[in-house]
Amino acid sequence: MKRLILIPLLSLFIFSCSKDSPHKKEVKQIDSVFYNTAFKFKDTLKAYDSAYYYFNKAKDVFLQQKDSLGAGKCLIQMAIISTDKGDFFGGQELSLNALSYLNENNEKHHAALKSNFNNLGIATSRANDDKNALKFYSLAIKYSDNPSDTWTYKNNIGNIYKDNKEYKKALEIFEPLLKDSSANEIQYARTLTNFSVTKWLLNVNYNPVPNLLKALHIREKENDISGLNSSYTHLSSYYRKNKPDSALFYAKIAYLTSKKNQNPDDQLLALKELIKSSPAKQSLQYFDKFESLDDSLILARNKDKNQFAVIRYDAEKHKAESLKLQKDNTEKTYQIIFLAAGSAVLLIAGTFWYRKRKQRLEMEKENAIKESRLKTSKKVHDVVANGLYRVMNKIEYQPELDKEVLLDEIEDLYEKSRDISYEKPLAPTAHFHQKIASLIYSFNTDQIEVHLMGNTAALWNKVELTAKDEVIHILQELLVNMRKHSQASEVTLQFTKTEHELHIIYEDNGIGIKGEVKSNNGLRNTETRIKNLNGQITFETGSEKGLRINFSFPVSSKT
Repeated sequence: MKRLILIPLLSLFIFSCSKDSPHKKEVKQIDSVFYNTAFKFKDTLKAYDSAYYYFNKAKDVFLQQKDSLGAGKCLIQMAIISTDKGDFFGGQELSLNALSYLNENNEKHHAALKSNFNNLGIATSRANDDKNALKFYSLAIKYSDNPSDTWTYKNNIGNIYKDNKEYKKALEIFEPLLKDSSANEIQYARTLTNFSVTKWLLNVNYNPVPNLLKALHIREKENDISGLNSSYTHLSSYYRKNKPDSALFYAKIAYLTSKKNQNPDDQLLALKELIKSSPAKQSLQYFDKFESLDDSLILARNKDKNQFAVIRYDAEKHKAESLKLQKDNTEKTYQIIFLAAGSAVLLIAGTFWYRKRKQRLEMEKENAIKESRLKTSKKVHDVVANGLYRVMNKIEYQPELDKEVLLDEIEDLYEKSRDISYEKPLAPTAHFHQKIASLIYSFNTDQIEVHLMGNTAALWNKVELTAKDEVIHILQELLVNMRKHSQASEVTLQFTKTEHELHIIYEDNGIGIKGEVKSNNGLRNTETRIKNLNGQITFETGSEKGLRINFSFPVSSKT
């Protein structure tokens, strides 16, 4: 049997008019028309789509008046209608939306809160989310100050436990409710039925018939049609194994009663019992009726869902159009003010922009000057200072140095120093390996023995001019630092090349670098140059044998 539920009517929430001003009183009166009309369609005419429409209109007026309780009540009624019509997710959405308008700390909101949480319990339970349904029913009990409503919410909790086969928990709920004097006759009959069916499901030897018949007689006396259907269906279910004729009898009565009451859900339950209790041929006929009714019910509920969605869409569309019209009127009214204010803002912004632009250009100019100075300083260090040091080294340690060769090198330095602030294009070098050898061997002295390995003409074939230029400066920097600081007596430079990279290993037997590498100007320049080549450099420090530096960079694919 589908869980028995009770949705308390919210028509008990009486709307009171404000007397603050004639205007407010008039607006409240309009709202009362929408609100009361909605209840007339819902409770008297059973026209739920019209009721939904007017509750939605009443909600909008409540919101205009900043009456959050009134808006919340309307959303709750819309949620209850959605849930009753099989739109369980729509019912949940509307109820959850209603919570944002209700204040749990305001006792005037508690009646709305309990009804809202009860609807959330029903909707989530029907959507097969019993865990949350139990939470919502418990919250409904928390805000309930009406014993009859509290009884209903507890009964719903008991039904969830029963339907989930937690029969002992269900009985712990139903048993105290049977002793609750606040229950009326219809509520007592409902609980007695639920208690007896649960006890039978827990123990197949238990006979629930006396209690089921007692509840049936109460329902006949009270003309509780929905309750009568429940009694007939449960009696049919109990008699199905032992007394098939009785089971079929009660199933037929249940079906006739549900048809008379025009309740499709009760008809489906009765048809299920008829299918199970009837002979094969009749059972097939009842199955066809069940399938046809179920399809019709699904179509009707989908139609209701769509209708409710259309009502909300049309209302939101109308609201958006009204807001747009209001916005257009406001824009026209204040257009001159906005234009004047806009002109002033543009003037101020233009002045501010001009000043910021001027500051930015001055800053860029200063940065360009600084960058130019740094670049020039770097060139002086790389080209002039290191080159001069190399020449001095030759003069000191190569007494047989040819005077003409020396003059050529000094003249070359002179020419480079003259062009230090210009970016001259790099000239191709036909025998670059010889230039490398000349540089490295220029540091060969009586005290320092320099070794060179792998520096062949083929090694430099695919290396771009910019990379070659950087390599010259890197090697010169390393050798000058070696000469100044390392106290080395032996230096080795080894060149190797893979398909895509050129590797250079520098080694000396000097004092090395103790601890972390501290980047002086020379080392910073070296690291920067390697980075410019998209290469990598590593320093092997801490060794007593001196210093080892590995660096590599990609080789151009151009020949």
